[in-house]
Amino acid sequence: MAMIAPKTDPSPSLASGDDVALADRLTEGRTRILAELHKLIVGQDDVIEQVLLSLFVGGNSLIIGVPGLAKTLLIRTIADALDLKYSRIQFTPDLMPSDITGTDLVQEDAATGQRRLVFMPGPIFANIVLADEINRTPPKTQAALLEAMQEHRVTVQGRTYTLDEPFFVFATQNPIELEGTYPLPEAQLDRFMFNIVIDYSSEADELEIVRSTTRLPGEALKPVVTGGDIVAFQQLVRRVPVPEPVLRYAVTLVRTTRPGENGAPAYVKEWVSYGASVRAAQYLILGAKARALLQGRYHVKFDDVRALAHPVLRHRILKNFHAESERVTTDQLVDRLLESVPVPSSGM
Repeated sequence: MAMIAPKTDPSPSLASGDDVALADRLTEGRTRILAELHKLIVGQDDVIEQVLLSLFVGGNSLIIGVPGLAKTLLIRTIADALDLKYSRIQFTPDLMPSDITGTDLVQEDAATGQRRLVFMPGPIFANIVLADEINRTPPKTQAALLEAMQEHRVTVQGRTYTLDEPFFVFATQNPIELEGTYPLPEAQLDRFMFNIVIDYSSEADELEIVRSTTRLPGEALKPVVTGGDIVAFQQLVRRVPVPEPVLRYAVTLVRTTRPGENGAPAYVKEWVSYGASVRAAQYLILGAKARALLQGRYHVKFDDVRALAHPVLRHRILKNFHAESERVTTDQLVDRLLESVPVPSSGM
């Protein structure tokens, strides 16, 4: 296990040559994954980076965007490039928890004629699960994902079944047509590492999208990274050391979002009901570690934490009535947060 570097060392390194070699494999794997993704996905570089960070950390992510922005295509393409088992669940108002986890069915033994209960696994038994339009199903069914997301297992009729590793849930939401939807409770939102927002592509990218999707399909995707590689990368990320000032900066960012905290800024007290939990600081640091490795660095900088503040915090800050009435967005609150929380002057 790598030791945390002292405050005076701005450039800690990994613990062993094996870790350095694994880090090189990670950066090479990223390059190969991007090459495969760009056969089908045009642009959206920030979105792709955040999805890859989720994979290398081992977190689940919520993806928000209007219809037609390739949310489903992106996740399916990544699953193909990683040679992982992919499952898509279309969330609807009549979806039941057993439709996700699986259920016991009565089967008859042809030889003996005896009947017995046999567990039939549901679509949650995959490596990458796409929960499409997760807010269109009632909370009882949404909750069926909680144990799987947190514990990587499901419990059916009192029996627990472990899910294969690696395991990820990517859930999509449509920000329009909210009639008849069921907003995710804060406890479930907090289990998502990132809230990834997909916006419209630039004109040049949209032109290329139309050109590439209206001609004969190109070469098929080929797997370039295995599930075993992903698990090894996740373990490597946790071994990356973090300088104490960077760790404290991430914790300070999160604590500043809480209106009851001593020294909370006036705008937080005015617009925020509840701030981010400790999971936010954990994911800021884990995401920053993965981001450093993806950029070929073995040490974490303040910029790594700041770059991930929006996707980590935007779904963890609960606005109050005043913020809603003044149309203040959580992204605007995070912008103010990054301006008001000083970055320690340690040269990193």
